[in-house]
Amino acid sequence: MRTLPVAVGILFLTGWLTLLSQDQPRPVKVATDPAHAGPDFPVQGEYIGETANQQRLGAEVVALGDGKFLVNFLPGGLRGQGGEYAKRIEAQGQRDGFITRIRSKDGKWSATIENGRMLGTTADGTTFELKRIIRESKTLGQKPPPNAVVLFDGSNADNWEPQSHAKLVDGALLGNDIASKQKFRDHKLHLEFRLSFMPYARGQARSNSGVYIQHRYEIQVLDSFGLRGANNECGGIYGQFAPLVNMCYPPLQWQTYDVEFRAARFDSNGKKISNAIISVWHNGVLIHDKVELKGPTGGGQPENDSPGPLFLQSHGGQVRYRNIWVVEMSSN
Repeated sequence: MRTLPVAVGILFLTGWLTLLSQDQPRPVKVATDPAHAGPDFPVQGEYIGETANQQRLGAEVVALGDGKFLVNFLPGGLRGQGGEYAKRIEAQGQRDGFITRIRSKDGKWSATIENGRMLGTTADGTTFELKRIIRESKTLGQKPPPNAVVLFDGSNADNWEPQSHAKLVDGALLGNDIASKQKFRDHKLHLEFRLSFMPYARGQARSNSGVYIQHRYEIQVLDSFGLRGANNECGGIYGQFAPLVNMCYPPLQWQTYDVEFRAARFDSNGKKISNAIISVWHNGVLIHDKVELKGPTGGGQPENDSPGPLFLQSHGGQVRYRNIWVVEMSSN
């Protein structure tokens, strides 16, 4: 058998390895576009279906980078539709090419994912089939009523300050430490947001922002998909109240916050006589029901009787916003 000279052989091998590496999917640290989110992105998401004995079953598949996934099996369905985090069966997944293999921590559940289809068996051997879905909030794309104050419709950022921080990207507004020029007392708010895909990030580094009502009270914005739902996670009134249910969708899906807010009340001497009250719907599901706010959340401005702006917090421009409008309510 003929052999190549050593130098030529090394050159050939180096070139072959270079071509091979170019064909391999590269890890994605941050993605703002599904088309460039990498091979783990189409595996991550929500799955829904039934077991062979016709029991509803949901699954949350959360990307952790390098083809690894956290998986929650949710008997009853997805959150907000019958599934409960407290009853979850925890599992881990590993992508191997086009197939992702899943096994529960106790080794009793197993499944595979391929092309958006999950096939598996429960602890008692019952088979199931789930399909990956993309949910949409029932208030997504909701149009402002005639009496609304439109803060952002995708055309410009003229209603925000400082102007130097108010940046548009593909018709969306970056959460970039910007405040609405108009200030509000009692009001209803609608806004839509989209989290970045950051599989290697953890905790508060995972697509973080915040929606501050009156620049005083923060509703946390964070990639909390698959987590329990705490007061510092998505939908939480930061540091004060955890959401009734964690309704955070996977990143790169548009989500909604709908808020009803009654400002704190003060007497003629400036003494507070009643707390601010807030209700919040996340993706159309009530997650805070007329809770009394204890005071400003971390980073919020002091309470007083004056109205305040809507403030969108920055954490490196990880979150995009759109369709933001307010309906002012009469104060009494």
